[in-house]
Amino acid sequence: MGVAIGAILPLGLGVALSPIPIIAVVLMLATARGRINGPAFIVGWVAGLSVVGVIVLVIAAGAGASGGETTVPAPWVTVVKGVLGVGLVVLAGLQWRGRPRGVETPALPAWMSSIDTFGPGKALGLAVLLSGVNPKNLLLVVAAATAIAQTGVSAGGQAVALAVFVVLGTLGPGLPLGIYYALGARSTDLLSRLRGWMAAHNSAIMIALLLVIGVKLVGDALSGLLNG
Repeated sequence: MGVAIGAILPLGLGVALSPIPIIAVVLMLATARGRINGPAFIVGWVAGLSVVGVIVLVIAAGAGASGGETTVPAPWVTVVKGVLGVGLVVLAGLQWRGRPRGVETPALPAWMSSIDTFGPGKALGLAVLLSGVNPKNLLLVVAAATAIAQTGVSAGGQAVALAVFVVLGTLGPGLPLGIYYALGARSTDLLSRLRGWMAAHNSAIMIALLLVIGVKLVGDALSGLLNG
């Protein structure tokens, strides 16, 4: 199980450091429904990561991801890693092309302007989309679940490893909520600065994360093909 957890640590942190969900939570906490919408968003975020993770684990287990040995993955797992890695590198390239130039103000998603009208149901639904359907997170969740399945650990061990991944992936959007409840009214200025910093550096953070994790997965895939 330790091998499985070690494999998903960078992937979980890659999910956690997504700027857009963190900014969304900060904006929600600044509204009249912040005390309801903030926790609802986290519930949806956890649900999105968990559901996609479980689905991939079930599929991977049924397809024999471990190749019958705890240290040797099935050949198709190596291919999947390579495809996911290339996908992340491509996303990094798209982020680079769309990055702000010079003094250009970073553009945020249009739906953020209406976030003060959200109810808990909409906050939860948005979190599910951002955590489990967003292309970057979807690739990372699939990579994590596949990495867990390939180790050949028991179903219980896989569940624990997936839970660790989900917890890690929730640290980012969960941080503003923790600050909000810990500091109360005193959190306003800190959260505002966090939102501003994340918005200003959104592209740089995403490019670095996607590129580093993508290259790692491609490297793992090449190593598996050469040593297979």
